[in-house]
Amino acid sequence: QNWEARLLLERSCAVKCPDIATQLAGTKKVQQELSRMGVLEMLLPGQPETVARLRATFAGLYSLDVGEEGDQAIAEAIVAPSQFVLKPQKEGGGNNLYGEEMVQALERLKDSEERASYILMEKIKPEPFGNCLLRPGSPVQVVQCISELGIFGVYVRQGKTLVMNKHVGHLLRTKAIEHADGGVAAGVAVLDNPYPV
Repeated sequence: QNWEARLLLERSCAVKCPDIATQLAGTKKVQQELSRMGVLEMLLPGQPETVARLRATFAGLYSLDVGEEGDQAIAEAIVAPSQFVLKPQKEGGGNNLYGEEMVQALERLKDSEERASYILMEKIKPEPFGNCLLRPGSPVQVVQCISELGIFGVYVRQGKTLVMNKHVGHLLRTKAIEHADGGVAAGVAVLDNPYPV
């Protein structure tokens, strides 16, 4: 039903925010495909330095499609669950699976085609730092934290003509290191401000 509504919108003359191509470009599956060897080279021909700089920022993203590659990714994650995160094709916090919960899900999914609706990602391990977390109605917590920086951009095009593509802001979410998943709305993270050094 959601996809039928989306198809109706895409066929209309209405301004789409985002249009289907832009929405799909941000999905985890597309991110995983972009990380495959040869894809960036095809999209950025003759720019090996740019490709190398981009690829250096990627965490490992592994397909769980049925087949040898997916079987190998599942086996590696079951053996070393602390190194991976299992991500469904959903946005928002609280959907990712870690540790023993991830292992149980992989054991359940490993012989099912449903596994293709997930990707396995190398776990990013940022350097923790001390910070104060302040939430309404709660005492201040001084704890070890990690942060995630999101960059907002505006991208507008008319047909194939680029009208605008620029940075318009950021959001820094900070949470205590004991929380594996969850954002501000879930009550796990707090809004923060970057302090450039």
